[in-house]
Amino acid sequence: MNQKAKKIEFRLGTAGKLAPLVVAAAMIGWAAFSQSNVNGYVLAFFAALVTGVVFAKDEKAYGEALVYGLGKPMFAIIVLAVILAAVSGKLISASGAVQTIAVYVVEAGFTGKLFVAASFLITCLLAFATGTSVGTYFVVIPILFPVGVLAGAAPEFMIGAIVSGAAFGDNLEPISDTTIASSATQHADLGTVVKTRTRYSLPAAAGALVLFLLFSKTTDGNAALEAAGGEAKPLSLVMLVVPVVIIVLCMLRKHLITALSFGILAGIAAGLLSGVYTAEGLISFPGGFAVSGAIIDAITGTAGTVAMLIAVFSLLGVLECGGLFEDVRGLLEHFAKKERSTEATIVLSVGILSMVTGVISVAIVALGDLVNELGERAGVNRYRRANLMDCTGCVFCFLAPWTVHCVIPAQQSAQFGEGFAVAPASVPFVNYYSLCMLVILLAAVITGYGRKSSRD
Repeated sequence: MNQKAKKIEFRLGTAGKLAPLVVAAAMIGWAAFSQSNVNGYVLAFFAALVTGVVFAKDEKAYGEALVYGLGKPMFAIIVLAVILAAVSGKLISASGAVQTIAVYVVEAGFTGKLFVAASFLITCLLAFATGTSVGTYFVVIPILFPVGVLAGAAPEFMIGAIVSGAAFGDNLEPISDTTIASSATQHADLGTVVKTRTRYSLPAAAGALVLFLLFSKTTDGNAALEAAGGEAKPLSLVMLVVPVVIIVLCMLRKHLITALSFGILAGIAAGLLSGVYTAEGLISFPGGFAVSGAIIDAITGTAGTVAMLIAVFSLLGVLECGGLFEDVRGLLEHFAKKERSTEATIVLSVGILSMVTGVISVAIVALGDLVNELGERAGVNRYRRANLMDCTGCVFCFLAPWTVHCVIPAQQSAQFGEGFAVAPASVPFVNYYSLCMLVILLAAVITGYGRKSSRD
């Protein structure tokens, strides 16, 4: 059981408490300006952890807080999912299935902006069906992303379309952890929450679709396809059994790790039986203490992302034990007075906490009771509160370049080669769903849009 670590006190008070965040933000800005890959963010968060040691009054308590952060179940789930997803993605990409699909897509003329828009809609449907945004990345990116790039779509817009679709599913899906947390903390009926949330999510999705159709950048798809050795290998399509198994199991509400594991097993079996892979192509021990093959290449390729997740969750433990959640709660109490100011403060506080923690449900649960109390006092409808909390998380958490919603897509894009790689800092600017939702949230608080859409 993950016991709460001892509370940490910092030298210089609030300044010392915020020092790790300031260092992380400065180095993230540097990495983003330099168009760094995931490794730049790894350095940023480890630098933040080292900085915190200097200001912590009790070094032992600081160390316990690091371990406390790593003890969160979400850490193990995400790390295992990243590794397993890398293996499943490698089974697909190394088989030639991506190039084969791309050849057919280009021949059909379904390229450029049209493919970006279609990828957004497909991802919306899959994320809504499975109820997991992170899981959707692992299923969709290995196929739609490289096919789209080979079909003439700019890499960053393909990632933007996929992340946008995942955000939509996370925002509206009834069994999403964020939907459940937002409705439960506000004592609101889940069905009514989903029904009233369409007033926010559907306009944001429509806006995102239009933006992808209008502004997605395109490249020379034929040239990209030729450079990738674009030759159709119909037999390689048997490897599509991998995403099919994963999607079906996720729709059956199986655990993400279970779904990914069975997807890998199905892919290995299909690859060997069809002759797409040989046993040596998957796993080989050539001697000299070496290990080779598609599987180990995929696992070792996740080292940077796993290192960053270690640093992020360690820092999350430090911030939580340092009292950050209590500070944000205090901010909420201080500014929430009347209906509009309470709504604005809900958006601000949930936005800050979801960006810092990188997990929307954590922010919602941490602030849920207080939002419920202050919302009742100010006369903010319970469904309105639940919708504001969830929609805010799907804006700020998805737009923070250090969260899994930017880092994992960036890491997965890089596995296809330098010409496919997308920097984490580029993802927020092409996540049109979250950007449209930000506009809708601002309009909702300022004008009252959706405020009287349901009653207790």
